[in-house]
Amino acid sequence: MVNFKKFAKTPPLGWNSWDCFGAAVNEQQLRENAEYMAKNLKEYGWEYIVCDIQWYEPCAKDNNYNDFCPLEIDEYGRLIPAENRFPSSAGGKGFKPLADYIHSLGLKFGIHIMRGVPRQAAARNSKIYGSNATCRDIAHPFSVCSWNTDMYGLKNCQASQEYYNSIINMYAQWGVDFIKCDDICVTEFRKWDNPYSAYYEVEMLRKAIDNCGREIVLSLSPGPAEISVAEHLCKNANMWRLTGDFWDQWDKLHDMFSRCEKWQGIPSEGNWPDCDMLPIGRLSKNGVCGGPQNRMTQFTRDEQYTLMTLWGIFRSPLMIGGNMPENDDFTLSLLTNREYMNMHKTSYGARLVSNTEKNGKGTIIWCANGRKCKYIAVFNTDSKEKNITVNITDMLMPDTEYNVYDIWSDSDEGTVKNKFKSVVASHGAKLYKIY
Repeated sequence: MVNFKKFAKTPPLGWNSWDCFGAAVNEQQLRENAEYMAKNLKEYGWEYIVCDIQWYEPCAKDNNYNDFCPLEIDEYGRLIPAENRFPSSAGGKGFKPLADYIHSLGLKFGIHIMRGVPRQAAARNSKIYGSNATCRDIAHPFSVCSWNTDMYGLKNCQASQEYYNSIINMYAQWGVDFIKCDDICVTEFRKWDNPYSAYYEVEMLRKAIDNCGREIVLSLSPGPAEISVAEHLCKNANMWRLTGDFWDQWDKLHDMFSRCEKWQGIPSEGNWPDCDMLPIGRLSKNGVCGGPQNRMTQFTRDEQYTLMTLWGIFRSPLMIGGNMPENDDFTLSLLTNREYMNMHKTSYGARLVSNTEKNGKGTIIWCANGRKCKYIAVFNTDSKEKNITVNITDMLMPDTEYNVYDIWSDSDEGTVKNKFKSVVASHGAKLYKIY
C-alpha cells in the first residue's frame, strides 16, 4: 500500500472541462486543451487535464443531463468512454490512448466519476469483475443522486469494495492520474442516513486507489463539505469541495471568504480543501450555465484578481475552467505569474488577519508565511475604490524595515516600517510579498 498524501504534496494545478464544455466534452477538445497547457502553462506547474462528467454517454450535447439515457457499459458493469465522442477508445481501449497522448506531452490525465454503480448495470444484473456478486447485489435503492439519474449508491459490503476495486484497477490500466468523484462530498441532499452518508464509499475508494499500483489523486465533489468531518476527509481524500458549483458571479466569490476562514489551518501536504474551479476565460460553450452561453468570464479584471488571490493564498487546488486555446492575454497573465505560482506552491500557515466588513462591504486581509518572506493579501469588497492602511505589526516584527513587492503589478514598492497604504479597486485585491 502506498502513502496517498504523497500524491499531492502541493495543491494540484490543472484544467477541467466542465465550465466550458459541460456534459458534452469530446476527445478533440481535450487534446486541444492539453496541447495548449503543454505549450503555455506546463513550465509554471500546471499539469492535470481532467475530463468531467458523462464521458460514457453517447447522446450528451450540452450542460444538461439526459435522464435515464443509455450509457456505455462493459460486461462487468463498468462505464467506458462513448466511442462517438472519444474515437481512440474504440475496440475496448478505454481512455488509454488519450491518456498516453496526454502523458507524452508531459502532463497528467484525470476523469470524473459518479459515486456508485450504474443503474443500467444493476438492471442487467452484470457480474462484478473478480467477485461472485453482481451489480444488483450492491446497488442501494434509496441512495441516489438528486440531480443525475445514472447511478445507485453502494451498500456497505465487501462486494461493493470489489466493485470499486474493479473500476479503479481499470482506470489505473488506462493511465488515469486524477479522479474527481461526484455526489460524495455533500450533506444537504441525503437525509436517509448519516449526514455524511457516503463516508464508507469514500473509504472504499481510498482502499481501491491505495492498492491499484498507480498514484491517483482523489478529489471529492460537489460540496459544501462540513468542517465536522474534516478528520475523515483528511484521512481519505486529497481534495474536497467547500462549495457547490462555483460560477463567475460576485456573490459566489464573496461567499468564499467565509468558507476559507472556516477551513483555515486545514490545507497541508496531501490534503487540500477545494474552492472549486476558476471560471475565467471562455465559458459555457455548450449551453447556459452560470450565465450567458459562450461568454468570456463575467468577472471584472479586479474580481479576477480577487479570485486568484484568495484561491492562491488559501492554497486551494487550481483548476482552470475556461477553454484554454481561447485565453486572452490577461487570462494567460493570471496563470503565468511566477511569484504568484511560487507563493501557491511553497507558502504555509495562511490565516485571516482582519475583516472590517459591514453588510458585506469593506476590507479583508489575509497573510501567509513564505520562505524568508510574508505574503499579504488585501481585499476590497466595497463598491468603490478604497485607500487601505495595512498594519504589518499584526504579522511581522514592529519597528523593522521591510521591502514590499506587488505581485500582480510586478513592481517594487520600496521599504516600509509598521504600516503602509494600499489603494485597492472595488471588488479588487492586492497581493504583496514582504521581505
